[in-house]
Amino acid sequence: MKNDTLLAAIDLGSNSFRLEIGRLSHGQIHRVEYLKETVRQGNGLDSERLLSDEAMQRGWECLARFAERLSGFKKQQVRAVATQTLREARNRDTFLTRAQHLLGFPIEVISGREEARLIYQGVAHLLPQTDDRRLVIDIGGRSTELILGQGLDASVTESYRVGSVAWSMKYFRHGQLDEASFDRAEIAAKAILDEALSLVPRHAWDVAYGSSGTVGAVGDILSVAGWSQGIIDREGLAWLKRCMLRAQNTDKLRLEGLKEDRRAVIGGGVSVLMALFDLLDIEVLHVAEGALRHGVLFDKLDREDEHEDVRATTVRRLQKNFGVDVAQAERVRRVASALLSQLSLDVSDHDNLRFRRKLEWAAQLHEVGTLIAHSDYHKHGAYILDNSDATGFAVSELHRLSLLVLGHRGKLRKLNVDFDDEAFAMQLMCLRLSVILCHARRDPDDQSLQLSCSGTPDRQFTLVLPAAWARQYPQSAHLLSEEVQAWQKTTWTLELQTH
Repeated sequence: MKNDTLLAAIDLGSNSFRLEIGRLSHGQIHRVEYLKETVRQGNGLDSERLLSDEAMQRGWECLARFAERLSGFKKQQVRAVATQTLREARNRDTFLTRAQHLLGFPIEVISGREEARLIYQGVAHLLPQTDDRRLVIDIGGRSTELILGQGLDASVTESYRVGSVAWSMKYFRHGQLDEASFDRAEIAAKAILDEALSLVPRHAWDVAYGSSGTVGAVGDILSVAGWSQGIIDREGLAWLKRCMLRAQNTDKLRLEGLKEDRRAVIGGGVSVLMALFDLLDIEVLHVAEGALRHGVLFDKLDREDEHEDVRATTVRRLQKNFGVDVAQAERVRRVASALLSQLSLDVSDHDNLRFRRKLEWAAQLHEVGTLIAHSDYHKHGAYILDNSDATGFAVSELHRLSLLVLGHRGKLRKLNVDFDDEAFAMQLMCLRLSVILCHARRDPDDQSLQLSCSGTPDRQFTLVLPAAWARQYPQSAHLLSEEVQAWQKTTWTLELQTH
């Protein structure tokens, strides 16, 4: 990516939506603009895990304003991620469909562990490069992330369903601030966070950092009150709690440095922070500059380089963990990629590269389900991908891979997919043809095969074979003729021709 390129990251958090715009300069990203709006979408999630119309409307209106600022940005310059509230919301697709239309860019719902990884990237990139072993904490609106890492590498990434918005709604209703509410909130937080003791024990880290949200708000309050800039310690937390108890209610809480958008959720956030100090034996927490949105920007840079893309590493790890026949996977990958390169999709070079990578990852993982059982292994593989915390991947990306793995063999009508998606149809055709051509688990004679596609409205694929090819490879020819029949059950057709 060229120097001076503008990049944008959008963080759809449970409490706030944030837009960070930075300019790339020699591998570093320098802030150009930062916008934040308190949307409190997490407040609109009911007991049935449904987002209210009002919460969705607040989100849509915010994203429409962000879209105006991003006018002129290209797709490869922008990445938007959504966190815990949209992970939980059963009607998230309703929100996302309109949200993506208003914003003009895709929105990825990321897993808790992926959120934790990106938070660490954001924090680590804005810290001096030392050998310190770091604990990073991020208390969000509906989730708390805990990460262990050193340098730019995170070794432990965990996410827990406890946060400032959720805890304020549950334990500090109507804004009351009393000892009993704090006790209940801290005990409940410790009950959920208790397992972190074995994952991030005190002897495993040297320095603790806190990112964004609650930590930033508490750091601001303590700094104005006379504590060291960028430092939160036990004494400061105890003083802050006494101030809150004296106020009795958030409406009466008057503290310099407390921003209005934080007032309603400060009780829940502080109770979770105090629980973490006790559980993890933290004496001093340093307020970090980096956050999730910064991690998204730096990760976007890595994705531009196939060799740096963490998703490629994740695919190799999944292959190893599930005992995939790597030689066969590589064979299928090569043939599928070669077939796709013969097709023409009316998209940018960036999108063409994106489609090719995802096809190749699906090919590398198409047999990931065989460790469970060879029978219906494509179904097992799809389940594995749909339910994996796969580093670097968004939930939607994993689902698309799972559909390709599910559809790489067998009947196509079992797929609950939109065959109007021309890119997906091309990916699926290339993967299925590759699996057929590599059925003997040796390199096929595919150099003389020509695949073409006439898109909408014809929706026809044509595979041209040399006249002698079918006689030389009768089993492959038979499987290809069956493939012609399979596609007749969809809105696309496959025609075989010889020359």
